[in-house]
Amino acid sequence: MRMSRRQFVASATALAALPGCHWSGTMKTRKTVPWLSEVQTAPETLPADTPPLAPLLADAQGRPITTLDGWRARRAELRQAWLDFLGAVKAERARPRLEVLEEDRPEGCIRQLVRYESEPGIPVEAYLLRPAKPSGPRPGIVALHSTTDATIRQTAGLTDTPEKAFGLGLAQRGFVAFCPKCFLWVGEGDYHVRVAAFQKRHPGVKGMAKMLFDAVRALDALETLPGVDPTRLGAVGHSLGGKEALYLAAFDERVKAAVSSEGGIGISFSNWDAPWYLGREVRDPGFARSHHELVGLIAPRAFLLLGGDDADGTRSWPYIEAALPVYRLYGGPARVGLFNHRKGHSVPPEAEERTREWFAACL
Repeated sequence: MRMSRRQFVASATALAALPGCHWSGTMKTRKTVPWLSEVQTAPETLPADTPPLAPLLADAQGRPITTLDGWRARRAELRQAWLDFLGAVKAERARPRLEVLEEDRPEGCIRQLVRYESEPGIPVEAYLLRPAKPSGPRPGIVALHSTTDATIRQTAGLTDTPEKAFGLGLAQRGFVAFCPKCFLWVGEGDYHVRVAAFQKRHPGVKGMAKMLFDAVRALDALETLPGVDPTRLGAVGHSLGGKEALYLAAFDERVKAAVSSEGGIGISFSNWDAPWYLGREVRDPGFARSHHELVGLIAPRAFLLLGGDDADGTRSWPYIEAALPVYRLYGGPARVGLFNHRKGHSVPPEAEERTREWFAACL
């Protein structure tokens, strides 16, 4: 079964060939969290290595943008610039067909190991978790694992790191969670071999474009499942998964709320120059893109950045601050913020709780 035109245009796969689609309404009636002002409060001081950011509400000539229509035009330009840089994974977009390999029932939910094709002929595994006693259509979350050989077992709650088991924790609280495996752990050889195989199939395409493509395919699978409300979809991830959640939210408008934990939102904050992410050219002095532009692309949809003063934290604040004026153009609550738990590259209990509260309010 092939995807409908509505599904195709709404997602981010053949993105470079499609015009940007935009949120046409406001968010004045949408719920938010009681601690929103806290995560929108600037720190007293910023570290010396905090990078300067260009304002988002300025056009290509530097002239101020003061209207929503003006921002939409600029948004389309920024989006296309990123897509031109990333390249497009050109692969068939048939609806994913899930094959159930295993099933068990941890407390409060059903957990299934499934297999499907992301690119044609390339099988990928994921865990699908849903409430054991669903009540009506439920919001769905794509939960993306960090850099670990445990991969999807981590997000599904099958490792000794329960704080990173986003999929299990959310399913036990009424969400449907889909936990796909990153392509760096799919196929023969080590991750260098797998990156080389991807680049041979898709010359010139960045590794981050492949991660985005696969995350979009996870959304394709999730939104058509019985019991999932396709208008209430989200994304969450830690570290590597935090990077993927940022990109998925920026380029697929089916994502209505996202949480990115310790991904290193600044290009200088993490190993974004690795070949499986963006490549070495992001270190060139003349590289023109910055990730505050992606936060701007997410507006007015909900985006929460979690930091522990490791990959993200106090120095990440300008990326949120730069996007706040864009969010405010849309009216209603600006559902974007930075929660710094100051506990390093981890997901402490307070960050887990903020994540669940964010999705409960925003989906």
